[in-house]
Amino acid sequence: MSTPAEGAAPGANGGPTRSPKVNRTRISGLWVGVSVAAVLLALLLVFILQNTDPVTVHFLGTRASLPLGVSMLLSAVAGALVVAALGAARIVQLRRTVRRTGGRRDTR
Repeated sequence: MSTPAEGAAPGANGGPTRSPKVNRTRISGLWVGVSVAAVLLALLLVFILQNTDPVTVHFLGTRASLPLGVSMLLSAVAGALVVAALGAARIVQLRRTVRRTGGRRDTR
């Protein structure tokens, strides 16, 4: 004869009852996001520390000598800023359209 698991209260039919489902909250989502960001930051730090060979970077007539990892990080940040600027421009465009049409959908 089987017995209910430790800590589980018996239900009406003698089996264990299920605990109520816990909904996700903003704080739990934030916790997951911060945890993922911390892991990515640690990996990024390892990448930069392993790529310390100096490279010469030429850009718009300027010249700089930087560690390889730092120059790649700066390139990635510059690319992310370009993408963010284009995304912000698209959001502004959509908000203007919604404001002009009064929130109506285009049925064409």
